[in-house]
Amino acid sequence: MNPRSLIARSLLVVAAALPLCAAESQSAPAAKPGSPEFERMKSLVGTWQGRVDVGQGPVDMVATYKLIAGGSVLEERVFAGTPMEMTTMYFDNGGKIAGTHYCVIGNRPQFLFKAADSKSITFEFDSNCGIDPKKESHMHSMKIIFKDANTIATSCGAIMDGKEVPAKESELKRMK
Repeated sequence: MNPRSLIARSLLVVAAALPLCAAESQSAPAAKPGSPEFERMKSLVGTWQGRVDVGQGPVDMVATYKLIAGGSVLEERVFAGTPMEMTTMYFDNGGKIAGTHYCVIGNRPQFLFKAADSKSITFEFDSNCGIDPKKESHMHSMKIIFKDANTIATSCGAIMDGKEVPAKESELKRMK
């Protein structure tokens, strides 16, 4: 079989399969329920606004939370459309909530579930993510405090130039 004929037949197979893929995507199975902490994080879906201090004093910030991947991942996006844009993806990992933060400083620290109570979820740095805390600046801890249905507080600890930077709490309000 000549190469052109093989390419043409391959394209026909792909073209024939596209409607099947589209039909499957429209009837994708519902996401399995996640850990109680992940299910709680889903309540954040929407847009939030507040002032945060990322090291140079308080600045306005908008955070959006969106479910993706059939409801199995919660995307958090902050400073969208600016040079400071960052994303954190929350997901269940072995029955526990975890996260990966895609940082403006060019790395991606990962977080593991540490603790939760009726008001908060706390994450700790995953030392297996490939970041050496002694050599690389990074976000090192994270806590989300659920004050009420329309108010949360966040605090993120960091390691900068090998030194711990204390976490600063910031309050965000749900935009309507």
